[in-house]
Amino acid sequence: MDDTAIRPPVATARSLLFVPGTRMDRFAKAHAAGAGCVIVDLEDAVPPEHKAAAREQIAAHWASCSAEMRARTLVRVNAGDTPHLEADLQAAAGWVAQGLGGVVMPKADVGGLRRVAAALGAAARLVPLVESLAGLDAVDALARAPQVVRLAFGHLDFQLDLGMRCSAEEGELAPVRLALVAASRRARLPAPIDGVTVDTGNEARLQADAQRARAFGFGAKLCIHPAQVAAVNAAFAPTAAELDWARRVVEGARLHAGAAFSLDGRMVDLPVILAARHTLAQASA
Repeated sequence: MDDTAIRPPVATARSLLFVPGTRMDRFAKAHAAGAGCVIVDLEDAVPPEHKAAAREQIAAHWASCSAEMRARTLVRVNAGDTPHLEADLQAAAGWVAQGLGGVVMPKADVGGLRRVAAALGAAARLVPLVESLAGLDAVDALARAPQVVRLAFGHLDFQLDLGMRCSAEEGELAPVRLALVAASRRARLPAPIDGVTVDTGNEARLQADAQRARAFGFGAKLCIHPAQVAAVNAAFAPTAAELDWARRVVEGARLHAGAAFSLDGRMVDLPVILAARHTLAQASA
């Protein structure tokens, strides 16, 4: 999983920006905003009476997309307990065959993922959203399900499912975030994707949310406005100071032939060297 050159964009993206399926006029602007991936939404952002029109809009835009843009595009389909999923999958099968980067499955369960995989074929990359207690209970099975490339946390729906009223810092969700990070690690997936910050005008809140996600071991964050993308990308990228430290650690390890040594008054041994190499790899992702 360290060879980022052969990993799909969804595996290395730091920011994933939602665009409603009914607003494909925003699609090109969303890609230009610098997000690692754009998620075209057929679920929450689209009322039931407009879902068919949204599929038609996506199909109309798809033909003019470059291969690179298609690889960086995901589609969030409707949940398996709705009457809309079947039509979503019929449409998405064609997009997958033409290079769609992935399919986001809301309120994911293992049975639903199998259904989606069977409908879309082996080329489909799946991103399950953990948005319920059932999803949390099955998080290891979701992470290990065939064709899953990354987990994502739908923290708002999760709170709704459990009747939670979290504080702004969301300390109440710490065990859930740790569970997603741990399940991703056990399944050897990329670090998971954290949920959205709904207060689009509060830059301090966005930065705090992104820094919290990174501290927990997440590798990316969902965005709902283009103005959020730059801050999120920066939060998940190594800082100049971190890169300088990592380079000096790796160079020191080379000079000491991998043996433990001291740098800036601190011992450097194999775990520290591996962490430094991981930091440098993140910079090139």
